[in-house]
Amino acid sequence: MPKIEIYDTTLRDGAQGEGISFSAKDKVKIALRLDELGFHYIEGGWPGSNPKDMVFFELIKERRLNNARLTAFGSTRKPGVEAAQDENLQQIVKAGVPVATIFGKTWDFHVKYALQTTLEENLQMIGESVAYLKEKGMDVFYDAEHFFDGFKANREYALATLRAAREGGADRVILCDTNGGRLPGEIQAMVSAVARELSVPLGIHCHNDGELAVANSLMAVQAGVVQVQGTINGYGERCGNANLCSVISNLALKCGLESLPESSLAKLTELSRYVSEVANMHPMNNQPYVGGSAFAHKAGVHVNALLKNPRTYEHIEPEKVGNRRRVLVSELSGISNLLYKSQELDLGLGLEKEENRKLLEELKDLENRGYQFEGAEGSFELRLRKAFHDYREPFSLENLKILIEMRDGTVYSEAIIKMNVNDRVVHTAAEGNGPVNALDNALRKALEESYPQVAGMQLADYKVRVLDGKDGTGALVRVLVETGDGHCSWGTVGVSANIIEASWQALVDSIAYGLLRLETKDEEDPQKITGVFRGKF
Repeated sequence: MPKIEIYDTTLRDGAQGEGISFSAKDKVKIALRLDELGFHYIEGGWPGSNPKDMVFFELIKERRLNNARLTAFGSTRKPGVEAAQDENLQQIVKAGVPVATIFGKTWDFHVKYALQTTLEENLQMIGESVAYLKEKGMDVFYDAEHFFDGFKANREYALATLRAAREGGADRVILCDTNGGRLPGEIQAMVSAVARELSVPLGIHCHNDGELAVANSLMAVQAGVVQVQGTINGYGERCGNANLCSVISNLALKCGLESLPESSLAKLTELSRYVSEVANMHPMNNQPYVGGSAFAHKAGVHVNALLKNPRTYEHIEPEKVGNRRRVLVSELSGISNLLYKSQELDLGLGLEKEENRKLLEELKDLENRGYQFEGAEGSFELRLRKAFHDYREPFSLENLKILIEMRDGTVYSEAIIKMNVNDRVVHTAAEGNGPVNALDNALRKALEESYPQVAGMQLADYKVRVLDGKDGTGALVRVLVETGDGHCSWGTVGVSANIIEASWQALVDSIAYGLLRLETKDEEDPQKITGVFRGKF
């Protein structure tokens, strides 16, 4: 089976994406995770461009990479400067890595107007830069920047730049769709033409400006490239780079080509979310293969078919890439959605058919009133469990008062709360930097003695949506809260014309569901039963 090299440039090209800034230590963490999964090459950064990347190269020397080879990125020498005197090339050598990846100009338009030098000088810059790094004992990958635009504008010159790299000793020549504007058919034809002309292993580096980076990369593989460059989650400049999560999955599951070890395929979803977390970016739910919605089903007709055979509405088994199937409940749902969720949660739903329909209608009525359970599965599961007589809520509210005071231009908020917690009345108060924060602090303070686990539950996201703007400040609002415990996260929802009440509903559900998760997990170990919930759910 042919093996395709996977070259990750998340730490350099991916870091150029808007809103992304990795620290040197962040980059080390990601590099170690990529190495663990068997990536072949990891581009650490451009050592000549900023101090942070040099710090990374120093830090990574202290760690052992078992699978990946580290690369340093840079450009060819400057016009009129000897390769041995070029500061950029010197910094690449100082990085102390085994592989150098340098880019040069392929498009004659760029040579004339960006470099402002002659076409012949550009060829010398490419060949001499590659040869210099080879003399230093490094493998050299040559990134042919803007190759496809250059090839279309001036085929012979574009090919001449590739020959210059090959004659300099380049180990790989990477064809770059730098502007991301080419179509798959064009990519395949041009790569095939280069493969006929050039006796050197080829790679592909695509940007996603036409939303075709993954497709273009796959077409290049079919045309003969041996290396695909890209980033995790498609992060990168402008619209991003080829998403390696999709590339790797397609190569293995659709093309029958080996890239990463087979065992690593099932870790792709975890890798995607890990990199999102380190990048401080919210995971893209609609991302193919590894997104939270990639195997989410909402329509009743779909779910009815899934109950019979998942292949009816899924192109692969989600477990192959470490993902999972999700069934959503909404106004588009049918009885099948409810039954599926019952099976998924192992609730043993024993209600008669008419009772099933009644419960479903209640859920649909709530959605009609503004609730949205597809983004709040914690609230949905709690409501489903409340259909069983043995469910007992861990706490209940008796009284709540919110005080807001403005003094000297500063707003102060305080929440005074009275609750019943395990048949014990708790009366307490807490301040916050706003009414919702004060409410959250008071709720946690009231519960901390009975449920110390609450301290490990942290608010990850808080969203407010006005449901009908024509009602102005009196409109219904929907509050969606995302809470996490360091291992996973869950969503809860509240709806009211009063934003405090809607927030309270979502916050209460978030804590109750977090305790429920701990309880059901602890039931696997009888020594850890906390007694939060009793009876059969």
